[in-house]
Amino acid sequence: MPPAAMGLERLTRRHAVKLSPGPNCTVEECSLAVGAVVGHDVGVVQPTLSLLPPSRVELEQGRATLLCLATGGFPSDWKLGWKVGGSSRSAGVSDSPGVLGKDGTYSRSSALTLPADHWRKAGSVSCEASRSGQTPVTQTLNPDQCSE
Repeated sequence: MPPAAMGLERLTRRHAVKLSPGPNCTVEECSLAVGAVVGHDVGVVQPTLSLLPPSRVELEQGRATLLCLATGGFPSDWKLGWKVGGSSRSAGVSDSPGVLGKDGTYSRSSALTLPADHWRKAGSVSCEASRSGQTPVTQTLNPDQCSE
């Protein structure tokens, strides 16, 4: 929602602002709008990605679950996606909702489960955090570089 639509167009740095968002403005949206108006832009923070390989025990059972952790991102609308062998993958994906941390940034996770032989033959598996208008953040694992 644009700042003017929230009645924030006349704010300056001298104004002390206490936010009490109405039904059409989340705290996150209001904070971003106030920051943009008074010149203290909160900005976008890229999350840090950690990509964990499947366990040896799971591989012995014929499956491979990879876990992607995205931490420290802002705002909350970063999305996680997967690529297997360079192709986008949505089957076998389980996403968690974003969680707001005490530092005001968001964390989320996504798990990808594949048959163990698909993991071994994949060449590479990547997790990508993306947000409209931002450069994606990617973390990649190569099965042949992971010990079983």
